[in-house]
Amino acid sequence: MSSVFYRSNKTYPTAVRGEGVYLWDAQGKRYLDAASGALVANLGHGNERVARALAEQARTLPFVHGSQFTSEAYERYAARLAALMPRAGYRFWAVSGGSEATESALKLARQYHLERGERSRYRVISRKPSYHGASLGALAASGMGARREIYRPLMQEDAFPKIAKPDPRKDGAEDARQLEALILELGPETVACFIAEPVGGASDPALTPAPGYWTEIRRICDRYGVLFVADEVMCGLGRAGLPLASLEEPAAVPDIVVLGKGLAAGYAPLAGLLASPEIYAAVMGGSGAFKHGFTYAGHPVCLAAGDAVLDILLEERLFERSAQLGARLLRGLTELMARFEFILEVRGQGLMLGMVLGDPATGEAFETPGLAERIGRAAFESGLITYPGSGALDGYRGDHLLLGPPLNTRDDEAEELLGLLEGALRRVAPQVGAAR
Repeated sequence: MSSVFYRSNKTYPTAVRGEGVYLWDAQGKRYLDAASGALVANLGHGNERVARALAEQARTLPFVHGSQFTSEAYERYAARLAALMPRAGYRFWAVSGGSEATESALKLARQYHLERGERSRYRVISRKPSYHGASLGALAASGMGARREIYRPLMQEDAFPKIAKPDPRKDGAEDARQLEALILELGPETVACFIAEPVGGASDPALTPAPGYWTEIRRICDRYGVLFVADEVMCGLGRAGLPLASLEEPAAVPDIVVLGKGLAAGYAPLAGLLASPEIYAAVMGGSGAFKHGFTYAGHPVCLAAGDAVLDILLEERLFERSAQLGARLLRGLTELMARFEFILEVRGQGLMLGMVLGDPATGEAFETPGLAERIGRAAFESGLITYPGSGALDGYRGDHLLLGPPLNTRDDEAEELLGLLEGALRRVAPQVGAAR
């Protein structure tokens, strides 16, 4: 009998090896990892260069506590990430996972306003649906009802108001003004920050607003003294075809960028945030300390892994590769949509690709979710790993499938992905009538 506390009561195969886009289980079955785990393994599996960097750092300096030391690994990697921003002075705060990074961003936003004497600013505005992490603060900011329902009594709901998700069919600037309306309704003096994903992830796959949305968001935040936090845990560092997806509109540079998942490409737990020079100056010139911390924050081995991953991303031009291969896969998904009427929409940016599923008779989501899970199971049985989800309509209803293979996926592997996915869709198609 296993001593593992599993995530669910299903039976899990034992993974024993990974190489490139593939994983093998203990029975010898091969899986094409079309979700990079959870859009994490951005370089695929078994990369020797990253493994060597981990081993070398572990031999040299495996751990120091952030309250006592910095490290060469931290200083080097922070400087390289900060250089991705369009202006100087951003500072990198390193933690172990995306939820920790989001918690850090929310606490930093609150402390920034306190340091400036604006003690009434505590509210965090986000969107519905959205997903920002599993820890309580990050979950409270998330607009996914099913994930947060049982923990609602532990949350201060008043502190986490929501606006609707953007509609790509609307004028981007006009769509963004719902944020301004809510800020005015709540009172600008109570709002600390607005947090949103530049490209939708687990809650609404590959959703992007119409052009002009982010520029107007930036204008609104500036007008009312609200910090703009871009959650790039999933879409950052090349996944969406850009170094940082939030910089696509040059006039919309965030105050805080939250990063995770692909930073170390799954070879080590690494996440963090980039904070503007104004935020850093307010904290260090005020109380002089960020009132927050984690034991493994700034772990040298994890940072060395991130540094090696960044080398590969740049040398192999994988930001550009993500954009090119994503466009190719999106064309393939569009062809599948023409063959399967329960695929209502396909969309994507870089190698964040989404399929919106639903009732072909009405063009709407099924009242009872489950279609995405059935497709995901059929794909898994065929040796294809996908990322099924639900809740894009209202946090509960709506089925979708997210795809995000490694950024260095080959063309032939992309074609294999599409073939396996089509096979899974064909297996599920006869069942769709029962889901209506």
